[in-house]
Amino acid sequence: MAALSSAKASSRRMRLDRFTKMGRVVILGVFVADTAYRAPRQPKLGETIMGKSFALGPGGKGSNQAVAAAMAGAETHFVSRLGKDPFADMALATWAKAGVTPAITQDPASYTGAAYIFIEDATGNNAIIIAPGAAADIATGDVDTNADLIRSAKVFITQLEQPIPVAVHALKLARAAGVTTILNPAPAASLPEGMIALCDYITPNETEAEALTGLPVTSIAEAEVAARALRALGAGAAIITLGDKGALYQDATRSVHVPPFYAGPVVETTGAGDAFNGGFAAALAEGQDPVDAVRFGSATAGISVTRAGTAPAMPARAEIEALLRA
Repeated sequence: MAALSSAKASSRRMRLDRFTKMGRVVILGVFVADTAYRAPRQPKLGETIMGKSFALGPGGKGSNQAVAAAMAGAETHFVSRLGKDPFADMALATWAKAGVTPAITQDPASYTGAAYIFIEDATGNNAIIIAPGAAADIATGDVDTNADLIRSAKVFITQLEQPIPVAVHALKLARAAGVTTILNPAPAASLPEGMIALCDYITPNETEAEALTGLPVTSIAEAEVAARALRALGAGAAIITLGDKGALYQDATRSVHVPPFYAGPVVETTGAGDAFNGGFAAALAEGQDPVDAVRFGSATAGISVTRAGTAPAMPARAEIEALLRA
């Protein structure tokens, strides 16, 4: 019994040592249940077509990023709101399995969010509609309730699925405490003046970068121009994810193109950006150089697209490290 207790204590110390090394990642965002429909094409208005498959699973950008960060080895906390229903049970089970610590409130008068995801069968490309439910009521009070948690983070990350003023409030709080801040500006939206200046890192994809800057992003060269525009708006560094072209990292002293990581045939691109952001945040929290952290995030995304689903597709750290070595 003493030997068993000693072994358990040693295991706990190892986990604590890992988290001390990694640093804490705190994420503000939304959970939604993904209802994914795979078909040859999207139906037109008034049209019904036959699908190839259906899947129900956990999603939401913030939740997916939290799962990715936790699976990558970071101590990860997730601030959000849920209803009190079977989809909320799915959220809690997903976080428990991945090792995410929830910092949430549950509203029995509302519902847990859900998303319609169309997946084009031939390519794996997707189109999404989100109904956030209780998460639409995330307020600055939720941030203030978790202020000490956010201040204790090494890295704080948020997106645009919850109300934007709440994201601004959380970024200000984190920035004032010296926490590294990441904004994943998804889904694309107009941002209030000064919001980008609260971000040590901003991580749009091509579409989101164009929405923020008014500049097209169809090549690496165009991504460099858009990244400069984002830095001119105050971002410490801009990282534009480019799908099968990899990612472009740019700060005040360097501009680096990180090629994509190939881990196998693409099954589904849904959640690839979330995998990148979660992996990137975990690597930053560990103290990796930002370009190395982009590589880590890119490898995380490269594995995720070889699997169906969003949160269930997030790879374990050992898988990410194996792909980076390869």
